[in-house]
Order: sequence, then structure tokens, then C-alpha cells
Amino acid sequence: MYLTRLIRRQSLSLSGVGLMLGALFFAAALTPTLVPRSYLTQGALAGACFAIGYLAGNLWRWLWHYLELPEPSTRLRSRANALVAAGCLIVVVIYLWRAAEWQNSIRTVMKMAPVETAHPFKVCAIAIVTFAALLLLGRLFALVSRFLIWHAKRIIPRKIANVIGIAAAGLLFWSIASNVLISTAFRALDSSFRELDALHEPERPQPTAPDRTGSPASLVKWTELGRTGRRFIASGPTAADISAITGRAAHDPVRVYVGLAGGGTAQARARLALDELKRQHGFERKILIVITPTGTGWIDPSAMDTVEYLHHGDVASVAMQYSYLNSPLSLLFQPEYGAEAARALFAEIYGYWTSLPKDKRPKLYLHGLSLGAMNSEKSAELFETIGDPIAGALWSGPPFESRIWRSVTANRNAGSPAWLPEFRDSRFVRFMNQNGPTVPPDTPWGPMRVVYLQYASDAITFFAYRDAFQAPAWMSAPRGPDVSPELRWYPIVTMLQLALDMAVATHTPMGFGHVYAPEHYVDAWVAVTDISDWSADALARLKSHLAARERGRRPLTLPAKIPTPIAAANSTPPSPPAA
Repeated sequence: MYLTRLIRRQSLSLSGVGLMLGALFFAAALTPTLVPRSYLTQGALAGACFAIGYLAGNLWRWLWHYLELPEPSTRLRSRANALVAAGCLIVVVIYLWRAAEWQNSIRTVMKMAPVETAHPFKVCAIAIVTFAALLLLGRLFALVSRFLIWHAKRIIPRKIANVIGIAAAGLLFWSIASNVLISTAFRALDSSFRELDALHEPERPQPTAPDRTGSPASLVKWTELGRTGRRFIASGPTAADISAITGRAAHDPVRVYVGLAGGGTAQARARLALDELKRQHGFERKILIVITPTGTGWIDPSAMDTVEYLHHGDVASVAMQYSYLNSPLSLLFQPEYGAEAARALFAEIYGYWTSLPKDKRPKLYLHGLSLGAMNSEKSAELFETIGDPIAGALWSGPPFESRIWRSVTANRNAGSPAWLPEFRDSRFVRFMNQNGPTVPPDTPWGPMRVVYLQYASDAITFFAYRDAFQAPAWMSAPRGPDVSPELRWYPIVTMLQLALDMAVATHTPMGFGHVYAPEHYVDAWVAVTDISDWSADALARLKSHLAARERGRRPLTLPAKIPTPIAAANSTPPSPPAA
């Protein structure tokens, strides 16, 4: 009985204005953004938006009273509240009814099967629980604030006491959250990811060939590579794999990786990586790529397998781990680690590379995905490389905080869309998506080639804090091919929706969101590394092969050999793959 009375009393104490504004925020949260949502994530988002709307309504009522503005009569206010409440309820019901249609508008552009229902009752139940939890937290904050204000008023003026009490409560809650909850969660996550990183998969035994990283002859111990490092070294095509597709002689690609256990500092690990690269004669290859991995140390196989096929294995790549945490956690808790590690590795590799004769050294490129792209941007300094520049860079899925990406996008040519900009004469920087670049393939390049591969549906790239109060430029027409035509901007709500999209951006089908497809990497690497010995037909077949293999399907039936040189393009073209 007591619990029932308590719930009833708390329900009656809710603000009418807050509930009305919360209902509108709730309805707006049901509209689509970039990534499809499950009923669980949709309910949590809608509940959080309802809580923010409720808070905004409460603040509005408080400000009205504080300014001592005239208030309507009780009778008029009751009638107005009833009408507004009825209108909000109608809006909520309509939006819940259309939620499945809106989610399907995203699933359609991503070539996903449609859903029959958005589970409105489950969404509402989860939203109520989320709102109740946030309301309880808010009322606890108000209770602490009033307690501090009451004690402060005994010795200082009332208005000053109000400010000090609220500020002190805010500092107390922030201190508990950051020093207790967040720190405890960080230590637990770091320990979990560290243990995961140390796991040895039986399907990836230690290599025995002396020219492989982690072998008994290697300077880097197999046990010190970490889980993601062992995956990178053990995967990838061999010379035989490449020759089977290209019909040409090929090299075994050189892959060098140093895990966190390889050295106590970023500089020590970078020197070890350089020594291992020299031991494997990586500087004698045609192409050398300095890779900055994601937070856990993961390297996208879609990116590296692709370039190794395109250059017939005559590729060396080197990477170094800087964190056990995934990219969002690494960016939140260790934002400086990735940039420091990327800078240390590039400085070691570039310093040795510049000491070699220009006609006998490989072309040097940078690559990174996601957080790796942002940190890779920071690794090379302009004034360091201007006298002896690198050949270029391929950065995919750059996070919205990427400095160079933001500058180029903000200064794009007039008329080009924010989701696929054109920058000046496109001699130095180009943007690509699922459909390739916007400029013709024969557009001349400058001495350095930089390509950003990005999808319009990638919230990690297109999120911005200003989305809370300003519609983003990428929402303007024309929109990206993988963005729902039903997407609309709402103050505050859209920013929260995109923040949730960031958290689930890696759960989209390949070729959408933050999951970059090998066939799109083919076009990007062709542009960056100036591929000239592959025919258009051969590239199409390579894309089909890589796409089928990466998606875990049985590879397409391919001819025994693909004529890759342009000279072969003048001969009779091969038959298309069997259905």
C-alpha cells in the first residue's frame, strides 16, 4: 500500500508542461536517422529524449515563475493543458504507428529485409523505465541541492546560496560519476579487453617461416603481438592466393605488427617495428604503408587485402598497437595515446625512409580506419615532410573530430554536398563513397594523393555537437544514396539519435554505416596508389571475389586467370563468372 501511494504521489507531482514537451521529444525520437534501431535501443533513446523534454518543460516553468510573468487562471490553464495533452497524445500515437515505416526507409536503402512492426508496446515500456530512472536521478539531484542551499542560506544571502548549492551538488555528482563510476568502469573494461587481447586462438598457430612477424626468427615475439596483431599477421593473401586470381607472379606481402607488450613506450615499440621491417626487407618493396589501427589494434582486412592484391603482393605494411580498448572507449579515456603512438611510428619509418636513395625506396603511404584515420592524420607534420613528401594517404571513416577532414569539408567547393565534397581542383584531396569519386578518373593528381573513403550513413563521421541546435549540411538535398529520405532534423533529439547511431554504426550491412566494403577499397586504392596495370574488367572481377570472400559467402566462380595488365585488355575478354 505504501509503495502504491508513493508511486501515485510521485505521478501527481509531475509537471504538466514537462510531460507535454517530453511527449513531443519522445515522438521525435521515433523518426529515422542513419542506422536502423532495435526496439531496445529505440525505447532507451525515446525514454532519454522524454526525460530531456520533461526537464526543458520544468526549466521553462521555473523561468516563468522566476521572472514573475503573469499566469493564466487555473481554469484556463487546466483547459489549455488538456487540449495540449490530447494533441501530444495523438502525435505520439501517430509516430508510434509510423515507426516501422520509418525504420524500413533506412533498411531499404541499406538493402535489408523490412520489419513488420516496431514493437510499440515494448518501446513504450522500455521508455517508461528509462524515464523513471532518469527522473529518480534528477529528483535526487534536486534533493541534494535543496539540502545544500538550506545550509548555505544560514550564513549567506538566499540568491547566492541558491547558486552555490546547485553548483556544489553538480560538482558532487560529477565527482562521484567520474572518480567512482567511470574510473571503476574504465579499470574493469581495461582489464577485460587486456584479457581478451591475450587470448590465443588455436586456428592461428605461430608462423614458422622466418620472414614472418612472430616467427621464431622474428624480433617480435608471437605472444607479444596481441589478439588483433596475431589476426593481422595470420590473415591476408599469400603469393599463391594472389597469383591464383591475377594469373601473374606475386610476392608474399610483408606485414609487421608490434603489440603493446612489445615495449614499454611508444618510441620503443616504434623502433622495434622499424627493425622488424628492415629484417623482412620491407623497404625493398614497391609500396610501404604505415597503418594506424583502431583502438583495440584492429586493422580492417578489407583495406589491406585489397591493396596487396592490386600490387601483386609487392607491399609492405607496418602497424603498432596503442590501446586494448575499442575506439569509442579509447577516444574517451586515452585520447592522447593513439596520436602519440601514430606519431612515434611514422617518425621512425619516415626518418629511415628519407635516408634511402629516392630511386630505390618504396612509395610511402598512410592508412587508417575510424580512430586510426584521425590519429594517422596527426602522425605526419607538414613542415617535416614538405621537403620530401610521402606519396599519399587513404583514410576511411574519419571521425567527426578529424582535424584535416573537418577543415577540407568546411572549405569544400560551393555546390558540392557535405557527404561527398569536392575540394578546389581535386589535385590533392578527393572523397569517395559506394559510387566512387565525384571527379572523372582522368582528373590529374598533384605530387601527393589523399583520399577519404566515407559513407553518408556513417554517424561516426557525420556526428557533430552543433546538431543539437542546427540542421547539419549533409541533410540538405541532394542526400547520400544510403540516407533515408524520411530523415528530418529536430533540435536536441537529432543529436541524441546520431550519438546512438555512432554506438551501433558497426552493426550495419557491409558497405553502409561504419562497415567499409572491399570493393569500395579497390576504387580508393586504385586512385591513391596510381594503379595502371589492371583492366576495368579485371578490377570488376577482383571486387566480386573480395566482396564474396569478405561477406563469408562461397566465392564467385572465377576463371583460372584474370588478365590484369592493360596489354591483356586488348585480347579477347574472359567469359563472365558462372551464375
